[in-house]
Amino acid sequence: MIKKLDLEDLSQLIIGASVLSVPIAFAEEAWNMSRTLPTFNLIVIVLLSLCFISIYAYRGIYQGQIKNRIPTYIFRVLFDYLITFCVVIVVLFALNKLPILSDFDIALKRVIIISFPASMGAIVVDSFDKE
Repeated sequence: MIKKLDLEDLSQLIIGASVLSVPIAFAEEAWNMSRTLPTFNLIVIVLLSLCFISIYAYRGIYQGQIKNRIPTYIFRVLFDYLITFCVVIVVLFALNKLPILSDFDIALKRVIIISFPASMGAIVVDSFDKE
Protein backbone atom coordinates (compact mmCIF):
# COMPACT_ATOMS: atom_id res chain seq x y z
CA MET A 1 0.00 0.00 0.00
CA ILE A 2 1.31 3.43 -0.93
CA LYS A 3 1.58 5.87 1.93
CA LYS A 4 0.36 9.44 1.81
CA LEU A 5 2.62 12.23 0.60
CA ASP A 6 5.00 13.23 3.36
CA LEU A 7 8.16 15.26 3.94
CA GLU A 8 10.31 12.45 2.52
CA ASP A 9 8.32 12.46 -0.73
CA LEU A 10 8.56 16.24 -0.93
CA SER A 11 12.32 16.20 -0.40
CA GLN A 12 12.72 13.46 -3.03
CA LEU A 13 10.73 15.53 -5.52
CA ILE A 14 12.82 18.62 -4.83
CA ILE A 15 16.10 16.74 -5.16
CA GLY A 16 15.00 14.92 -8.31
CA ALA A 17 13.79 18.11 -9.96
CA SER A 18 16.98 19.91 -8.99
CA VAL A 19 19.22 17.22 -10.43
CA LEU A 20 17.94 17.85 -13.94
CA SER A 21 16.86 21.48 -13.75
CA VAL A 22 20.15 22.94 -12.54
CA PRO A 23 22.37 21.92 -15.49
CA ILE A 24 19.68 22.81 -18.03
CA ALA A 25 19.00 26.16 -16.37
CA PHE A 26 22.64 27.08 -17.00
CA ALA A 27 22.28 26.35 -20.74
CA GLU A 28 21.87 29.35 -22.99
CA GLU A 29 19.94 27.15 -25.43
CA ALA A 30 17.07 26.88 -22.94
CA TRP A 31 17.04 30.65 -22.47
CA ASN A 32 17.00 31.27 -26.23
CA MET A 33 14.37 28.61 -26.89
CA SER A 34 12.05 30.44 -24.50
CA ARG A 35 12.11 33.41 -26.87
CA THR A 36 11.15 31.48 -30.00
CA LEU A 37 9.03 28.48 -29.01
CA PRO A 38 5.36 28.91 -30.03
CA THR A 39 2.60 28.58 -27.47
CA PHE A 40 1.30 25.38 -29.07
CA ASN A 41 4.67 23.71 -28.51
CA LEU A 42 4.69 24.83 -24.89
CA ILE A 43 1.28 23.24 -24.38
CA VAL A 44 2.64 20.04 -25.92
CA ILE A 45 5.61 20.16 -23.52
CA VAL A 46 3.31 20.52 -20.51
CA LEU A 47 1.11 17.66 -21.72
CA LEU A 48 4.16 15.46 -22.38
CA SER A 49 5.47 16.21 -18.90
CA LEU A 50 2.15 15.27 -17.30
CA CYS A 51 1.89 12.19 -19.50
CA PHE A 52 5.38 10.94 -18.61
CA ILE A 53 4.82 11.62 -14.90
CA SER A 54 1.48 9.78 -15.11
CA ILE A 55 2.98 6.74 -16.81
CA TYR A 56 5.94 6.53 -14.46
CA ALA A 57 3.78 7.04 -11.36
CA TYR A 58 1.34 4.42 -12.58
CA ARG A 59 4.08 1.83 -13.06
CA GLY A 60 6.83 2.94 -10.67
CA ILE A 61 4.93 4.18 -7.65
CA TYR A 62 1.50 2.55 -7.84
CA GLN A 63 2.53 -0.65 -9.71
CA GLY A 64 -0.62 -0.36 -11.79
CA GLN A 65 -2.84 -0.48 -8.69
CA ILE A 66 -4.86 2.75 -8.97
CA LYS A 67 -8.38 1.39 -9.36
CA ASN A 68 -9.50 2.51 -5.90
CA ARG A 69 -7.05 5.42 -5.69
CA ILE A 70 -7.66 7.45 -8.84
CA PRO A 71 -8.10 10.81 -7.00
CA THR A 72 -4.88 10.17 -5.06
CA TYR A 73 -3.08 9.20 -8.25
CA ILE A 74 -4.23 12.34 -10.10
CA PHE A 75 -3.32 14.51 -7.11
CA ARG A 76 0.13 12.87 -7.01
CA VAL A 77 0.79 13.58 -10.70
CA LEU A 78 -0.29 17.22 -10.42
CA PHE A 79 1.54 17.71 -7.13
CA ASP A 80 4.76 16.29 -8.61
CA TYR A 81 4.54 18.68 -11.55
CA LEU A 82 3.75 21.65 -9.29
CA ILE A 83 6.76 20.95 -7.07
CA THR A 84 8.97 20.63 -10.15
CA PHE A 85 7.60 23.92 -11.47
CA CYS A 86 8.42 25.62 -8.14
CA VAL A 87 11.95 24.18 -8.06
CA VAL A 88 12.62 25.45 -11.57
CA ILE A 89 11.33 28.90 -10.61
CA VAL A 90 13.72 29.03 -7.66
CA VAL A 91 16.68 27.83 -9.75
CA LEU A 92 16.03 30.35 -12.54
CA PHE A 93 15.51 33.11 -9.99
CA ALA A 94 18.83 32.25 -8.34
CA LEU A 95 20.56 32.49 -11.72
CA ASN A 96 18.85 35.81 -12.47
CA LYS A 97 17.24 34.21 -15.54
CA LEU A 98 13.61 34.61 -14.50
CA PRO A 99 12.44 37.98 -15.88
CA ILE A 100 9.06 37.65 -14.20
CA LEU A 101 8.49 41.39 -13.80
CA SER A 102 9.98 42.60 -17.06
CA ASP A 103 8.94 39.77 -19.41
CA PHE A 104 6.44 37.38 -17.86
CA ASP A 105 5.94 35.38 -21.09
CA ILE A 106 9.65 34.60 -21.41
CA ALA A 107 9.85 33.69 -17.72
CA LEU A 108 6.90 31.30 -17.97
CA LYS A 109 8.27 29.73 -21.16
CA ARG A 110 11.65 29.13 -19.49
CA VAL A 111 10.01 27.48 -16.52
CA ILE A 112 7.90 25.23 -18.76
CA ILE A 113 10.85 24.24 -20.96
CA ILE A 114 13.13 23.38 -18.04
CA SER A 115 10.31 21.69 -16.09
CA PHE A 116 9.99 19.07 -18.82
CA PRO A 117 13.22 17.17 -18.05
CA ALA A 118 13.16 18.23 -14.39
CA SER A 119 9.79 16.54 -13.88
CA MET A 120 11.28 13.26 -15.10
CA GLY A 121 14.04 13.51 -12.51
CA ALA A 122 11.55 14.37 -9.79
CA ILE A 123 9.27 11.40 -10.38
CA VAL A 124 12.13 8.93 -10.75
CA VAL A 125 13.78 9.96 -7.48
CA ASP A 126 10.37 10.01 -5.76
CA SER A 127 9.80 6.39 -6.72
CA PHE A 128 13.09 5.04 -5.33
CA ASP A 129 11.76 3.84 -1.97
CA LYS A 130 8.36 2.61 -3.10
CA GLU A 131 7.47 -1.07 -2.90
